[in-house]
Amino acid sequence: MADRLTVAVGQHAERGRKAVNQDFHGTRIPPEPQLSSKGIALAVADGIGSSDVSHIASETAVAVFLEDYYCTSDAWSVKTSAERVLAATNSWLHAQTMQSQGRYDKDRGYVCTLSALVIKSNTAHLFHVGDTRIYRIHDKVHDSGHGASLELLTADHRVWVSPEKSYLARALGVDAHLEIDYRTVPVAPGDLFLLASDGLYEHVSAQDVADALASCADLDSAARLLVERALENGSADNLTVQLVRIEAVGAQGADELVRQLAGLPFAPQLEPRMELDGYRVLRELHASSRSHLHLALDVASGASVVLKTPSIDLRDDPAYLERFLLEEWIARRIDSPHVVKAAPVQRPRSCVYVAFEYVEGTTLAQWLRDHPRPGLDAVRRIVDQVGKGLRAFHRLEMLHQDIRPENVMIDATGTVKIVDFGAASVAGVLEMTGPPAHALAGTAAYAAPEYFLGAAGTVASDVFSLGVLTYHMLTGQLPYGVRIAAAQSRPAQRKLVYTPARDHDPSLPVWIDGALAKAVQIDPAKRHADVAEFLHDLHQPNRAFTARGRVPLIERNPVVFWKGVSLALLIVLLIVVALR
Repeated sequence: MADRLTVAVGQHAERGRKAVNQDFHGTRIPPEPQLSSKGIALAVADGIGSSDVSHIASETAVAVFLEDYYCTSDAWSVKTSAERVLAATNSWLHAQTMQSQGRYDKDRGYVCTLSALVIKSNTAHLFHVGDTRIYRIHDKVHDSGHGASLELLTADHRVWVSPEKSYLARALGVDAHLEIDYRTVPVAPGDLFLLASDGLYEHVSAQDVADALASCADLDSAARLLVERALENGSADNLTVQLVRIEAVGAQGADELVRQLAGLPFAPQLEPRMELDGYRVLRELHASSRSHLHLALDVASGASVVLKTPSIDLRDDPAYLERFLLEEWIARRIDSPHVVKAAPVQRPRSCVYVAFEYVEGTTLAQWLRDHPRPGLDAVRRIVDQVGKGLRAFHRLEMLHQDIRPENVMIDATGTVKIVDFGAASVAGVLEMTGPPAHALAGTAAYAAPEYFLGAAGTVASDVFSLGVLTYHMLTGQLPYGVRIAAAQSRPAQRKLVYTPARDHDPSLPVWIDGALAKAVQIDPAKRHADVAEFLHDLHQPNRAFTARGRVPLIERNPVVFWKGVSLALLIVLLIVVALR
């Protein structure tokens, strides 16, 4: 496949003149889909010579990195995934150090250096702490033939106190807090990288590298030859080297997609019968101040698609543009029958737009206008499908953050799909500037109250929105009216009172009202922990809601309760005064 990442790897390690090899290295080339979603990882670690257990530290650091990195969410960025894994590894190593002789002397602890390289699509991500190194090798032509130049991509964390004495300023396992260097470099076919411990790189030259590459048929042989050359040149340390050459780059990731598409011009105003990159525009579906939706025909395949173009008025808002372009990537990551899919991209784009599958049907908002009093079973069928779509988001550490009737589509077969990811949040997917802190991600009427306090959303925030949606479908009303948007402090929110759904429709079972009340609790900690819990409570009576029957007035509406108590006391006082 032309868009599949392909590399050639060679590596070799020896203990050299030392009794124990305290270096460790490893490579992982996963199968699809992780090859595309996580990339290829290489790592080399070097234990410190003064410690009898540092070989355990280096082996653990590399082994855990290559295992746990691939266990992190695909929605996390490479940087977030690797840094979280390395932080956890550092914590474990530091804990072992504090339980050993290293507690009194860190030079005897579970300490090592590490350099790791993750190649994903067409970007190399470098992570580094200590004095192992990563180089990029460049061909160099001179009069006597071919040579090489070594571009050092990492900086040693070593402090020299004299020409003969130095110490590591940073390493894994030394401190509870880990500061790790991170950078990215673009890659292209033919690029060649070298990772090495100091026992090797201090004793080979750029010409040695060029000679090894020129004289060997493969990178494994070149790696072995470099170790031999370092030994010949007097290396007295452990020796480890890894070589990786890029054969082909892969499909772009979210950040790369955003960077590329952000450089394109904005799409022109689309009109019926206009053709754009192989799509023939048929008609406008929806227009707002933020985007425009058009139904279009893919001329080559005959498939109907929806073209979404950004508002020209927001062309100078980089945060909006990044979120707009992220929508397509989100749609490609989620595989659920209840989440709209991105249309296949088969041709280069000439301007900024995103393409989605066309759902032939109606929005839930229109469906509710056509069915103003839907029965409980009909509501449950729709809410169940919306919930399944939300769970697909949550499994990938994503939040939709804008569940409302306009963002739910129902097709002719009754299948429900979530659309519009403009407010979606993806944990760690991009290290980019988000919207301003005061900006509300979704729509005020359905937004969780914590958003109005400037707090970040959680799964419980999407549960709240789904609860409000369900309440609205069953009653035609909102559980707190329009008061939530005005309550932008904790004291103000504590005064908000839930209006029982049974006040609008007494035929609703008490336990259904209890499920709704829990889903839309003002305090996120008191809501259902997961969408599945809420859906279960919509189908099975929860004893917590049925045991006490109707919720007491003091819980349903404490303000009315205490007003009633005050009125009763006033009447009693007036009677007492009158009888005197």
